[in-house]
Amino acid sequence: MGRVQSNSEFWDALDKLVAGSEIVIDRPKGTTHPRYPEFIYRVDYGYLKDTSAMDGAGIDVWVGSGEKKIDAIMCIVDLAKKDSEIKILIGCTEEEKAIIYETHNKTPFMKGVLLRR
Repeated sequence: MGRVQSNSEFWDALDKLVAGSEIVIDRPKGTTHPRYPEFIYRVDYGYLKDTSAMDGAGIDVWVGSGEKKIDAIMCIVDLAKKDSEIKILIGCTEEEKAIIYETHNKTPFMKGVLLRR
């Protein structure tokens, strides 16, 4: 097994990934989920164009109202879809982080942990 990387190398790699990708906000704050109309996005949600996550779509991002830097990720387990993935938080305030955390832990089918930089 190779050497253990420091946390800073992980966050640096995420910074490079985001810097080299276009952020697409396809679910702006205040809009409803396409399959669950009772769900309203309280923070801008989208993906990194030309990237790939476990679901085959782009890597998911939450983009908040703060300084546009990465300072956290959500690691998600979705029992309904039987998958797991990360969601990158960019410029999210503490209040927005709390909203995102609650969003991913609201139902018995999805659970997530917030990892801070």
